[in-house]
Amino acid sequence: MSELILVRHGQATPFQADTDQLSPLGEAQARAVGEALAAQGVRPTHVLHGSLVRQRRTAELAAAPDWPAPTLDPRLSEYDGDGLVRTLAPLLAERDPALAALSEAFAAQRGGPERNRAFQKYLEALAAAWQAGTLTHPEVEGWADFQGRVRSALADLLRLPSGSTVLAFTSGGVIGLMVALALDAPGASALALNWRVKNGSVTRLTFGGGRLSLDSFNEIHHLSPELRSWR
Repeated sequence: MSELILVRHGQATPFQADTDQLSPLGEAQARAVGEALAAQGVRPTHVLHGSLVRQRRTAELAAAPDWPAPTLDPRLSEYDGDGLVRTLAPLLAERDPALAALSEAFAAQRGGPERNRAFQKYLEALAAAWQAGTLTHPEVEGWADFQGRVRSALADLLRLPSGSTVLAFTSGGVIGLMVALALDAPGASALALNWRVKNGSVTRLTFGGGRLSLDSFNEIHHLSPELRSWR
């Protein structure tokens, strides 16, 4: 049997001009998860990360000296959240008053104490419409394409030799979808799981003989309370 360990990247900078960087908290989370895995005796045979800066940087900061060099796999990149917000959202808001109201509520909370809560409600509604294919745009990856590339990455991992230990630094959407696939759950469950995945968390799966089983989801015991965050 083999093990797949999925690590969500450290906290990024979602409300800044450049959303694809680790915050100081995110860097601390990356170091903490690396130290915890090393202390547990994890010795990966493969280390992978997606193409986003926050994913690659988390892998770099977490790395132990005896781990193999990380390999880029673009299929582990997150869905295009910026594209959803910047491109699809304005188009959807024109036809959906409920989404428009959520967008206005979020805009009213920019810099306010309820910013994260307002953004989460807005993003969940937006992502549900994206998943349902309510509106598509050639510049934004669709749900089917996202699902297809994650399935492809997972299928390749399942073909690795028995006894492999794979450490993959990725994002909440990818983790949610892989867990949903392991559980044979519907697509909507992938997004529901995605919303629960914390920064720097660990999710473990066992695979072999064509089977994939979930062992743990969203572990954060290695993060002290001040190092825990969703966004």
